Amino acid sequence: MTGGGASAAPGSPASPGGWQESGTSYVNSLTGSQGLASRADGSLLYRGLGSIPLGLRVKGWGHIGDPDIANGHTFDAYQGGDGASSKMFAVTAPDGKRHLYEHRLDADEKLNNSFAAVSPDARWLVSGEWGDQKRLQVFPAPLLNPSTPPGGGALPQAGQITLDKPVRDIQGCDFVSATRLVCASNDASRELFPEDRPVLQVDLARALDGRPVTGRVSSLFAVPQRSVCSGSFETEGVDYDPARRTLRIEVVPPVPCLVTTTVYTYKPTTG
Repeated sequence: MTGGGASAAPGSPASPGGWQESGTSYVNSLTGSQGLASRADGSLLYRGLGSIPLGLRVKGWGHIGDPDIANGHTFDAYQGGDGASSKMFAVTAPDGKRHLYEHRLDADEKLNNSFAAVSPDARWLVSGEWGDQKRLQVFPAPLLNPSTPPGGGALPQAGQITLDKPVRDIQGCDFVSATRLVCASNDASRELFPEDRPVLQVDLARALDGRPVTGRVSSLFAVPQRSVCSGSFETEGVDYDPARRTLRIEVVPPVPCLVTTTVYTYKPTTG
């Protein structure tokens, strides 16, 4: 449901890995609407279009996706303009040095680079494309996987995650365990899932190891769409903080309220 005051029901305990909404906060959309990631101390890192360093912007990297943090390293997903032949991940080490890893698009690959999600063992990096997809992409995690060059360079794909049903317009994913991801979709059509802009769960057949693996997709709940402004909302980044068992999902409200992004917080209803 869209429009001012509309709200979706929280994830029920019966849903796999059910979630209950537990709080709401707000962030400046210019620097926080594209995604977020939790640090070890519980503080949050945000990303927005205003977060792109000038040096990367002038090189053509005009879009930044939903980030992740692993072992003190920050992973950012960058996307070029129409006609781009590659996508890029920037990894900022704990010492503040940024290393660039560029992936040249494969023959059937879209240019979108919507998010970066690092596996709990810090060895694999998951990302995704726009539109209708039956896969998530997997790369060795730059810097943290010993197969990657230490100072930046080329980043080939590893074995992909093949999904048992299609998903649409995935804006972000994060691991909640070695074999489970939670992903935020911006699909409002209700064609693939009953919910308007569903939050999805992907259960892997096994933990990532660089080989192809299958993923079973289920729908958890619809993101809330609450605002004094009426119109079209946009789902953005998602983060799971394992130490505090907290899930967060960003939703950008309609014009003119879109200058402030809403961050919804969830706690598990089971376990």
